[in-house]
Amino acid sequence: MSKAFTPKVVTANALLEGDAIWLTSNDTWTRDMADAELMKDADYADTRLSFAQAQASTVVGAYLADASPSLDGPVPTHFRETFRTRGPSNYAHGKQVEI
Repeated sequence: MSKAFTPKVVTANALLEGDAIWLTSNDTWTRDMADAELMKDADYADTRLSFAQAQASTVVGAYLADASPSLDGPVPTHFRETFRTRGPSNYAHGKQVEI
């Protein structure tokens, strides 16, 4: 018996900057997970992942990440994705300056 599908977002790293980015419903990339497209259908999520993986000149390492809906948009359900929303961890720069 297969595991039930849970909501997902497509995430990757920006090829040039290395930032964590998420795919939006209008085929652009955002650095804010709350703006990402939340997918609730496995086949559709696979299609969106294929779209992302075809953008090798823009992104690297695209994958589906578990997420939950919230009033402000998708939020991570795993500590790894929460960590990625905060930006690089070697010193305070990028998104970490705002925290």
